[in-house]
Amino acid sequence: MKPAIDEVKPMTQYRTEHDSMGDVQVPAEAYYGAQTQRAVENFPISGWELMPSMISAMGLVKFACGVANRDLEKLTGTGKNPLTDAQVKAMLQAAQEVADGKLADQFPIDVFQTGSGTSSNMNVNEVISNRAIEIAGGDRFGTEKLIHPNDHVNMGQSTNDTFPTAIHVATAIQIETKLLPALRKMHASLADKAKQWDKIIKIGRTHLMDATPLRLGQEFGGFARQLELSISRAEAARDAVLELAVGGTAVGSGINTHPEFGARVAKELANKTGIAFVEAVNHFEANATRDALVQSHGELKCISQTLFNVSNSIRWLGSGPRCGFFEVQLPSRQPGSSIMPGKVNPVMCESMMQLTARVMGNDTCITVSGASGGNFQLNIMMPVMGHTILESIHLLSSGCDAFVEFCLEEMEANVQACEASVEKSLSMCTSLNPLIGYEQAAKLAKEAFASGQTIRELCREKGILPEDTLTEALDPWKMTEPQA
Repeated sequence: MKPAIDEVKPMTQYRTEHDSMGDVQVPAEAYYGAQTQRAVENFPISGWELMPSMISAMGLVKFACGVANRDLEKLTGTGKNPLTDAQVKAMLQAAQEVADGKLADQFPIDVFQTGSGTSSNMNVNEVISNRAIEIAGGDRFGTEKLIHPNDHVNMGQSTNDTFPTAIHVATAIQIETKLLPALRKMHASLADKAKQWDKIIKIGRTHLMDATPLRLGQEFGGFARQLELSISRAEAARDAVLELAVGGTAVGSGINTHPEFGARVAKELANKTGIAFVEAVNHFEANATRDALVQSHGELKCISQTLFNVSNSIRWLGSGPRCGFFEVQLPSRQPGSSIMPGKVNPVMCESMMQLTARVMGNDTCITVSGASGGNFQLNIMMPVMGHTILESIHLLSSGCDAFVEFCLEEMEANVQACEASVEKSLSMCTSLNPLIGYEQAAKLAKEAFASGQTIRELCREKGILPEDTLTEALDPWKMTEPQA
């Protein structure tokens, strides 16, 4: 229904917040503050906010930093504005709420922001600060921040070390909890098909041309092995990001933080996630470069091309139903044409091919950002790198899950189509090489093609070999395995 002409939408209410640059008008009920609002106004670029998994990881990092500072007695010590134990507890609870996604609507900053991620780091600091004040029974709208976003939430930290730490944490968690289970599920499904279809003989193809026979189970066993290797590559992608930059602060020197801080934070993150995070071996490297992300995404690129290859091969095997190969029957998911009645397309294969193409493209973004995004002590393309690698992991994980559920589980072998082409293949003559030599076998193949005969029919007509020898030599099953 169209609104009345004189209908007036309610105006957003604002409050005044203050930072080092002056006063800022912030939405009245927002948990974030002035620095977040400045970033919202400065970067009206894409409408893409940081991934929820990234925000969650930032909450985890802030929690771990808070635990380390608490245990080192930095928060309740003699420094500026020491906290009470109750306030420390409130700050940790607020950080955990961010990690749990309970304040997900409080992180509005665009991905294409300041290249270090300072805007988003302060966004998280402000939200945790105000929420902690609220939990502790204070006024989160007050001008004096008793639990301060910089002095307390960000204690011992710089965006330059905590933001890349959060990217690593988010990447490792998403690989461990999403991508690896999805790849294992797809591997199990393909391995099961390989076992079920091990007795079905079909013709092989190289260069898209007829080749020697193999078993459908062997073909799918090859696909299963590709996924098995992809699992190893995903584990390598996870392991590439286990070193954490936290503790290096601004340039890697660790200024304004305790010498034990980085190791304690890494240990706390490892305990909370079950992933073997460790402090960076060299904080200058860890702050300045994003080589680990480039390495990690390189493994994801390899996985994506594997998934493209497997899904495309299955698409070809299911082509038809009358004028293609149709050696496997793909499940019918939806009508395939707006003009051709009854047409059904390999939509799950096409979906997988598109999403993996996106991941391959993402690898270029990651590589360029890693190579040229930083000079000296800092990479300044971190937000887009974090967003991109997490998008790739999400696409691969969701794509595998959908492909298994909506394609592989219901896919069936077309035994008749598989076996029908075997006898017609001119490459059947390959098994005659040891008996009559390559040259004569090649002549037979050309003559059989010209006459429309099978290799077996032409050999019988010409009396090339005794019948029993010919029968044994042209046994398709024997062709699927090595022979002494």
